[in-house]
Amino acid sequence: MFTGIIEAVGEIKQVKPQEDGLHLSISPGSLDISDVLMGDSIAVNGVCLTVTTLLEDLFTVDVSQETLRCTHGLDQPGKRVNLEKAMRLSDRLGGHLVSGHVDETGEVVKFEALGESHLLVISASPSLQRFIANKGSITVNGVSLTVNRIEGGEFSINLIPHTLSATTLHELKPGMPVNLEADMLARYVARLLNT
Repeated sequence: MFTGIIEAVGEIKQVKPQEDGLHLSISPGSLDISDVLMGDSIAVNGVCLTVTTLLEDLFTVDVSQETLRCTHGLDQPGKRVNLEKAMRLSDRLGGHLVSGHVDETGEVVKFEALGESHLLVISASPSLQRFIANKGSITVNGVSLTVNRIEGGEFSINLIPHTLSATTLHELKPGMPVNLEADMLARYVARLLNT
C-alpha cells in the first residue's frame, strides 16, 4: 500500500528480458533504501514492484508481462521514474490509499502553464472514467492527485510547483502515455452497487 506522495525520482538503468517479462535495475536517486529489504515493495511510476536484489546504489525488480501490458515506460533504460516505498501503518496518509496496481494507461491531452501552476488534461477509457469523480483522487505515474474537472472522456488536474519539482510530471507533453490507477474506494463502491 502506498500514499501517492513521491519520495524521490530514480532512473531505470538496465532492462533485461526474461522468459515472462523483464528484470530491471533501478537507481534510487535520493530515495533512502537503507531500511529496504529484499521482498519489500517499491512503487515505480505507480507500479508496485518487489525488490529482488538490493545494492548500495541500485535495486532490482522483476516485471511480468501482465504488468507490462497495462502500464507504460518500465521497458525504457534511462527513463526517470517516480519512486515511493510502501507505507507503514504508522505513516501519515498525505495523499490517498494507492495499491500500486495500475489500471491502464491514459494519454496526456494538454499540459500548459497557468500562472505558477500547470493544467494537466488526460484522456481515459470509458471503463476507467466511471471511477473518476470531480474533486476525487487519481494516481498518475504514482502521484496522488485531485481531479478538478471531468469533460467527456477527459479529466483535468492542477499541478502546483512543488509537485512539478518533486516528480517527473514536469516532463509530460501532449500525446504521452501515463500510468493511471483509480481511487480504490471508488472501485469498491462501484462493485457494491453492481452486486
